[in-house]
Amino acid sequence: MRPPSPLSDETMPPESKDLESDNSGTLENRPLEEWREGGNAGWACVLGSFLALFCTFGWLNALGLFQTYYEEKLLSTYSASSISWIFTVQLSLMFSGGVLYGRIIDTYGTNYVAIPCTICCTLCIALLSLCTEYYQVFLAQGLGFGIGAAGLWSCSLVSVSQWFDKRRALALGIVAAGSSTGNFHSALTGGIVHPIYLHILIDRSGFPAALRWSALVVGLSGAAACLLIRTRLPTKKWDREAKFFDTSLFKQPTFLFYSLGSFFVIWGLFAPWNYLPSMSLQHGFSQNMAVYTIPILNAGSVIGRILPAYLADVWGRFNLVCTIALLTGITLLAFWLPLEVDSNSTHAQILAFGATYGFASGAFISTMMPCVADLGPVNTLGQRYGVYQIVLGLSSLTGLPIAGALIPKDGGRYTYLIVFSGACVMVGSTLICFSLVLRVGRKWKG
Repeated sequence: MRPPSPLSDETMPPESKDLESDNSGTLENRPLEEWREGGNAGWACVLGSFLALFCTFGWLNALGLFQTYYEEKLLSTYSASSISWIFTVQLSLMFSGGVLYGRIIDTYGTNYVAIPCTICCTLCIALLSLCTEYYQVFLAQGLGFGIGAAGLWSCSLVSVSQWFDKRRALALGIVAAGSSTGNFHSALTGGIVHPIYLHILIDRSGFPAALRWSALVVGLSGAAACLLIRTRLPTKKWDREAKFFDTSLFKQPTFLFYSLGSFFVIWGLFAPWNYLPSMSLQHGFSQNMAVYTIPILNAGSVIGRILPAYLADVWGRFNLVCTIALLTGITLLAFWLPLEVDSNSTHAQILAFGATYGFASGAFISTMMPCVADLGPVNTLGQRYGVYQIVLGLSSLTGLPIAGALIPKDGGRYTYLIVFSGACVMVGSTLICFSLVLRVGRKWKG
């Protein structure tokens, strides 16, 4: 048997294995190493969680298509920064909603969250098809869909993390990517499918009709997810003394610096997803070709969310997340920035950046949550995820509007935006690496 590497998760402090056994035989009191990994119910949960992310994060990843459409047609009187507030609120709520939903899932399981949130997402997309004013789009797509998507995403994260320990990063990576699980091919990743069919339907049938079809797709996917997602731990009574937002977690140095680093990474992470199509138009892309930069980003993200997740379980999750965060920042500053500075950049170079950045950013998204799971007991996963997600929510609330506001200050170009995004990711990477140093130091002291 291969001995564990000095920095692997097998040799890390047992932060995720500190459940005390009182010989009661209940699941939450049994050490994690005694757990059977996944099983049929666990992998069914992975499939259901894949569907949940297909109709939430996958739909949200079409934001580049919506940004371009709103700038050109529906909301053409508004600035790019103003329009981006719709998506940044949507993204922020999707992240920060975990602080509410996490504790509910820890206590009652997923049904009380997944079912109403699926209805909410479906209804909001249907209502979006009727919107003609900025405030209407903001309420339906920004607020409504963000609140609903947060619940489904939280159900996916908590339930899958309860079913897996040693292969947790891989399981969450499959969920994030929507890879070849069951009868689903990797091309069914929401971020690839939604932009393509929406773009085709908008051209053929118009924006309202395309959204009504999208509501049907999201509703059916969400319904299937509700049937398959189940938590592993039994339900329990509501603890009136437990907190939704447990600030004591920030007294743990590793959690504090990891959360702070993630704040900066997320601050700059989503800029290409929102603004790469608009930038592509300035570099000679046709309208149709510019829209397809988003599926290319997502196609690279499919591989990025699976392969690094598998390696994270082998080499150590914190080791991988540090490496991936640094790679993401380097991709922004060493690849995207030169393409913007050089007005003669080719279509192939920009599309290659999209695929490369999709891989790097997708890898970070798939490996960041398993690290949080390793920092405490499994029976408080939802609460811990919720606190971490509120940090991500605060970050994503301002990242895209700040980036969009830099475009007019740069004469309509994207240099300032890219420098801001790359600098944020590099600062966050440094802080995440410091959290790894603290984690290793705790192991040596122990």
